[in-house]
Amino acid sequence: MSIETTPSSAPDPEWERVVASYLNTPGEAPVEKQTTSVDLMGDTPLTPAWTKTRAGWKNRAELGAVNTARSFRKWLRRQATEHGHASQIGRGLRRTFLWVQGTEGAQVTAARHEVQQAQRDYKAAKWAHDRRLMPGKEKDKRRREMEGAFADSVSAMSKYRSAQRDARMRRAVRGVAALTPIAGVEGAGLHLLGAPGGFAATAATLAAFALVGRRTTAGELYTDRDAKIGDGDRMTDEMVNRVYRSAKVIGAEDVVKLLSPCTLTADGSAWEVRLELPDGIPASKALGATAQLANGFGVSVQQVSQTKGAREDWITLRVTLKVPFTGRPKRGPLLTAEKVNLWEPVPMAVSERGDVMAVEWFEKTALFGGEPGSGKSAAANNPLLSAAMDVTADLYLADGKGGFDLSPFEPIAQMIDTDGDPERLLAILRHVWDVVLPELKQTVKDHRVRKFSEALAAQDERVRFTILFIDEWASYMAAASPEQQKELDRLLRLITQQGRAYAVIVICATQKPDSNAVPTGIRDILSTRWAGRCMTPEASDTILGKGRASAGYNAQRILKSQRGVGYLQTGETSEPVLTQSYFYTDEEVEAILRRAYELRQRAGVLPAEPEVTILDHLRKSIASTGRGEATRAEVFAYLAGVDGRYKRGDDESDGRYGARVGKLLKDSLDAAGITIDAVKVSTVDGRESRGFRLEDLQ
Repeated sequence: MSIETTPSSAPDPEWERVVASYLNTPGEAPVEKQTTSVDLMGDTPLTPAWTKTRAGWKNRAELGAVNTARSFRKWLRRQATEHGHASQIGRGLRRTFLWVQGTEGAQVTAARHEVQQAQRDYKAAKWAHDRRLMPGKEKDKRRREMEGAFADSVSAMSKYRSAQRDARMRRAVRGVAALTPIAGVEGAGLHLLGAPGGFAATAATLAAFALVGRRTTAGELYTDRDAKIGDGDRMTDEMVNRVYRSAKVIGAEDVVKLLSPCTLTADGSAWEVRLELPDGIPASKALGATAQLANGFGVSVQQVSQTKGAREDWITLRVTLKVPFTGRPKRGPLLTAEKVNLWEPVPMAVSERGDVMAVEWFEKTALFGGEPGSGKSAAANNPLLSAAMDVTADLYLADGKGGFDLSPFEPIAQMIDTDGDPERLLAILRHVWDVVLPELKQTVKDHRVRKFSEALAAQDERVRFTILFIDEWASYMAAASPEQQKELDRLLRLITQQGRAYAVIVICATQKPDSNAVPTGIRDILSTRWAGRCMTPEASDTILGKGRASAGYNAQRILKSQRGVGYLQTGETSEPVLTQSYFYTDEEVEAILRRAYELRQRAGVLPAEPEVTILDHLRKSIASTGRGEATRAEVFAYLAGVDGRYKRGDDESDGRYGARVGKLLKDSLDAAGITIDAVKVSTVDGRESRGFRLEDLQ
């Protein structure tokens, strides 16, 4: 671990091994080899211990109540359709009756038709024979035809009666076969349990008829085709395939292969499954269809998370039951840390799965971006506070917006600018380039190594981290002159390019990191990226890289309620991960920095107190008025509060006091090689007086 913490409750190694073996991705080496046999159905729990506490049981009961209500409402909606149980029972009764009736009715009908036809033939032959005026030979012929028709009629009647007897017997057998189980169940239920048994037997009979009638007339089965996680339904392999087909990720005939079952996480907060895409479908296609998948699952787009596995066709799908990261952020590890080692990964945030996201900062640079209020400053605080807790790290900080975010770091920072002054930032960059980097390079040459390492740091105390943090570079560039802009750009580019091997970590933070905010040549070599909520997909791509938004990593989808949430990309080629950075309140930041101050004080690495010159006092006296200018009287009143020589004597008149402190101020400025003439300025009440302007001191 990169953070040494105070003693706490010891983890359960047995449980860690079970989780590690369960969460192994197919084809990957186990995280830790399990050396002892574990009875998964024995005393070792498959769920965290908190679920067995009172709060855990309460959480289970609440989830059960919600799911039960949803299931009941869904069952009611289903009854009005052809898949309802009443419709199934009706179809089952009809199909049972048709089975009992059989197909013999067609044979009886055919035999009856033959009888009717034979009778008609006999009547026609008899009518032809009974005519009187007919020769003898014709009469005999007609008699023979009549007799033949009569014989055919008798034969057809015999077949008809035989078909009726056969049909009645077969129907009776099938009827007995259909009614005997019903009568047996009803009789057994009444005999053994009385009326309750009779009701139970009736319910079983109706269930049997419903099973017979489950398939509709069109041949369809009720398969929960409209099942959605947003409606409280369980995730199934059929649901996953249906959603991926409707999202056009796979074809109508394609099937995704599940590498793990659809499981609900131990805390009941999300459904997870690992799957394998069909041949010819890249993971990027699935990652870019997050909105369509969310529609299919019946949830918001923030609830669907996909992560590419070790292979191009492996996807880990996670669908949370509610929008993630809308609660309070997790407690930061620095609150209990004794010290931090920047040579090891530093915890920065928590992923949706609860995994701690740690970043290795050696040879790394970073870019934090996001619109105002997205939690950008809170996320950037994590590496700064971690560096503060490492006594081998020197901090060089600059805040272009002139806020108070960096003010608490002032006692431990080597150089700092909190006023957004381009000249001050230029002095910081020049010091890093002209003083710090040459010393670090000389250290590498002295040891004849290629770059810094932790082993080298243990041998030579000159091996130190240099943290250069610049917030709102665009503000500095807007306030700088053209010559200053060129010099600022040149120095920052050189420091970023050459400082990585010498443990110089450049961190930039801005609201919109376009070419105006952070030069393109610098932005492209900032490896670690954090993208908070953005206004457009293009702004998100500006932070994470071109094409990330279309691949599913779109920071525009982050909600305003998700404070401190952003996509963390820890390398040039790694996939972004949606995380929530650790958040430290102002009081917690001050507490951490007090411990950092004590650590550095004991180590003897606190920065030297800067010498305050008369020019600094003069600038502060003018800035204190808030008008950008100050009268001589206001300057003298300020100087009297910081230097006893400027205090007014009891016996001094206004004229004598003004002449004395005026000469004292002029002598102090001359000693510093500075010549400043008093000019006309406005007083508080709008009148004019002699004084100084801040712009003249710049």
